[in-house]
Amino acid sequence: MTELRLAIEELVEKHLPDASHFVVEVKLEEKAGKTRVLILIDSDQGVTIDVCAKVSRAVSEELEAKEMVGEAYVLEVSSPGLDFPLSSRRQYQKNIGRELKMTLVSGTDVTGKLLEVEAEKVKLLVKKKEKGKKATEEEVFFPFAEIKKSIVQVSFK
Repeated sequence: MTELRLAIEELVEKHLPDASHFVVEVKLEEKAGKTRVLILIDSDQGVTIDVCAKVSRAVSEELEAKEMVGEAYVLEVSSPGLDFPLSSRRQYQKNIGRELKMTLVSGTDVTGKLLEVEAEKVKLLVKKKEKGKKATEEEVFFPFAEIKKSIVQVSFK
């Protein structure tokens, strides 16, 4: 299954419209005798439905021509939703300036504004609240290795 997933990922990359688009994840699941192929793509400027449709058609044609998956499969091409955790450095980069809720490997949750993304870590502006004192803000670095999950927080301001 891993080889097939990697082959599909290469196929998707070949059909992305330009360098600003990238693959977030390719997932294969078996359900009721059918293979579900879920492809998540993103872009530095966001992904349109038209791009998802074009990638879906192109990938579907190649999957069928090369008979990579078999007869019964469902193909879904989408962008990751707001509740989908960030999974690549490039996604973090795209979300600089936005509020993140991170769950660390230690189990601690941290919320703050994403300020910077480096090769091995990210910098958040985190509010520190001490009892009886006014809240202060502190810039804190978090290595990617310590981050279990990061979700962009939706703001309605």
